[in-house]
Amino acid sequence: MTPWILLRGLMRETRHWGEFPQNLSGYFPGAEIVMLDLPGNGSLYRERSPSYVQEMTEACRRQLAARGIAPPFNLLALSLGAMVACDWSTRYPDEIDKAVLINTSLRPFSPFYQRLRPRNYPALLKLALGNPDAATRERTILRLTSNRHSPASLLSEWMRFLREHPVARENALRQLLAAMRYNAPQQAPRVSLLILCGGADKLVNPRCSAALSRAWQAPLHVHGTAGHDLPLDEPVWVAQQIHAWATPAMSKA
Repeated sequence: MTPWILLRGLMRETRHWGEFPQNLSGYFPGAEIVMLDLPGNGSLYRERSPSYVQEMTEACRRQLAARGIAPPFNLLALSLGAMVACDWSTRYPDEIDKAVLINTSLRPFSPFYQRLRPRNYPALLKLALGNPDAATRERTILRLTSNRHSPASLLSEWMRFLREHPVARENALRQLLAAMRYNAPQQAPRVSLLILCGGADKLVNPRCSAALSRAWQAPLHVHGTAGHDLPLDEPVWVAQQIHAWATPAMSKA
């Protein structure tokens, strides 16, 4: 069965998926679930983050080759990870069967003020350029990305992740630069695409997912009250949407 490759976003690591991989595995019991860190994050925190999305794609491909995991792959990716999934699907379509893009925002389909809500600029610049303590940093990220979880429920765990795998300021800036530089193709990649969106995303305007859906003629499913970290807020809903979309396609193969 085609493995699912999971990619997260800016300054996040595989452990931030929480319970979602188990939910996904429950709907695809025969499939391998593979979580990758982008360079500079998680287990790769000592590495230098690329400043181009294309270089992140190559790093992911090298990781899979080193593990002996061969294409084709299904990609499931959030935010910056979804930009990597778009690039991967565009440049190496023969390696990708399906791609699920969650709460991403892409040039040229959306203006900058929708791709990142302006009211969040001060908080994000403080995270990237300042030197906040672990509690302040993770509390800010949780506030911006989740609509379901209070800081008390996850904060101590996320602080432990940060202590064990600290993201260097330079790497955070390089990841942000890569996201700002990436320009998606006008034509949709030649793979099966599904777009998922949190309708109450406080970080990225949900219009970005709608614009991408229209431009690439890809199905869009919106959870009305979930935030930017959709798999954290609604892990079961996300797994259900993917299963309902992918199962008919698999049955026709």
